[in-house]
Amino acid sequence: MKRKRISILVSFLLVLGSSFAQSDSIVKADILDSADVQADKLYNSGITKLTQKQYKAALSDFSEAIKLKPDFEQAFYNRGVTYYEMKDHAKAITDFDSSIGLTENAGSYFTRGRCNEAINKIDAAFADYSKAIEIKADYEQAFYYRGVIKFARNEYKEAISDFTSAIDLNKRYTYAYNDRGSAKRQLGDFEGAIADYGTAIMIDNTIAFLHNNLGSAKRNAGDLKGAVRDYSKAISLDSKYTIAYNNRGSAKFDAGDYEEAIKDFTRATELDGDYAYAYNNRAAAKFKLEDFKGAVDDCTKAIKINESYGYAYLNRGNANEMLRNDAEACGDWTKASELGIESANSHLGDCH
Repeated sequence: MKRKRISILVSFLLVLGSSFAQSDSIVKADILDSADVQADKLYNSGITKLTQKQYKAALSDFSEAIKLKPDFEQAFYNRGVTYYEMKDHAKAITDFDSSIGLTENAGSYFTRGRCNEAINKIDAAFADYSKAIEIKADYEQAFYYRGVIKFARNEYKEAISDFTSAIDLNKRYTYAYNDRGSAKRQLGDFEGAIADYGTAIMIDNTIAFLHNNLGSAKRNAGDLKGAVRDYSKAISLDSKYTIAYNNRGSAKFDAGDYEEAIKDFTRATELDGDYAYAYNNRAAAKFKLEDFKGAVDDCTKAIKINESYGYAYLNRGNANEMLRNDAEACGDWTKASELGIESANSHLGDCH
């Protein structure tokens, strides 16, 4: 599942101090207000530079603003956003901590969560997204990214709940529809997945992976012709979409069109020479066409890429058996069994 990384930029309206009458009794207040006004000017300049992606210049302005006004929460927040855009996540987190220490706000929790996720502190990110939602109940992006974490934890029903909340808040949230569809597919709800992928495509039909995912849901549902059409659409949008070629080849394989499947698997290996799945799948198609030597060669390539690829050992064992290479076949089935491929065990009785 490819997803966009969305950063939040919050620009705050400033209320500048009113002018004062001239008198000795308020000279000190004028001096203090001058510092605040200068800090505000630097802050606004930093916002402009941030929106123009002039990150180093924006950092300088925000830092100077903070020197003049140490409790300038908005400046801490947006300096954190700037560090986040520069992928300096540690410094960004420090600034979001300062922002939260001054004023708890949903934006700082959310973007700190994005930083924590980027450095693989997933539990911390989850807590930040949850806190952002607690503060701002209509924070659609926080629901979405928390759903992504739940999906990665295989908590598919819970993920669907968060994606649904995001969709309820934004009916055109393409990625939320896509990911909810993927969660439904994991639960075997293929019709529900097809509906969600279809809605995402109606919102934006230019995203290749949406068509690929729709194809996979249709393949799961047994609509092989529909799956091939959707994979083809994905490929038309991205001619180097390796996974779509492999998936289209798999749909053609399921339909018994082995020669066309081999063409797709071959294209996938041309685009990615380390794509072990495509080599194994091409071996399976060659086996169906009784090209047993070709099947052995492809399985061997897959195993060189991934020495723990159990199904490649199983398939190579089957091809070796057809070539009467009994010792090699038994060795492959034994290895497949050791790697947890239970179907290999049924062959081992003939190896003793």
